[in-house]
Amino acid sequence: MTEKIRIADLPEFDIIEYLEDGQAIAEYLTIVLEEDDSALLAAAMGDVARARGMTKIAKACGVARE
Repeated sequence: MTEKIRIADLPEFDIIEYLEDGQAIAEYLTIVLEEDDSALLAAAMGDVARARGMTKIAKACGVARE
């Protein structure tokens, strides 16, 4: 008999664990852009910001983190 797995027992999936380098980020954003969904793009940009770190992004852009 096959053992059943409860959804509640599965680990949480977080895409930022897989956005380790520029190539992974570029591939992720390319897939998102193909969906032509502005809300999904906004969420993906948030994922990238979390993966890279907002402080690092703000510093590279020459603006305050806020």
